[in-house]
Amino acid sequence: MPISVKHVTWRFSDCCKVYPELPSEKIYIHGPEDVYQHFLFLFKQQVRERFVVFWLNSANRIIGLEVVSEGTLNSSLVHPREVLRGAIVATCASIVIAHNHPSGNIEPSSEDIAITKQIVEAGKIIGIPVHDHIIFTNESYTSFAERGLI
Repeated sequence: MPISVKHVTWRFSDCCKVYPELPSEKIYIHGPEDVYQHFLFLFKQQVRERFVVFWLNSANRIIGLEVVSEGTLNSSLVHPREVLRGAIVATCASIVIAHNHPSGNIEPSSEDIAITKQIVEAGKIIGIPVHDHIIFTNESYTSFAERGLI
């Protein structure tokens, strides 16, 4: 399992070693609130944007995650190939993507919307659907699916 400052790949079986904040059982996702509640610790108090991909199995249980990018105060460079590479290797059924806005602004930027569309289209081509893109802040979240942006 590779771990470095800019890249973290995690399989649920390794949760206690990497993220002791997580429960020991796999997390079932009913909606964006579940992702926010279970994984806020990944984004809380971050001073830079962090982009994370959550890998789900066919029962919508999170089987792992990957920190794809850590950027600057107000941007994070991502590309569909980096987002989907780990998902392919993990043989997941679908993904949820998320990033934080350290500013506290929960509104998606035009860049957020554009990259989400690219990732969704790439996911369709390879057969890995994107269920949601969630923007985290310390106090709240925005779901692209709930807003009809996916």
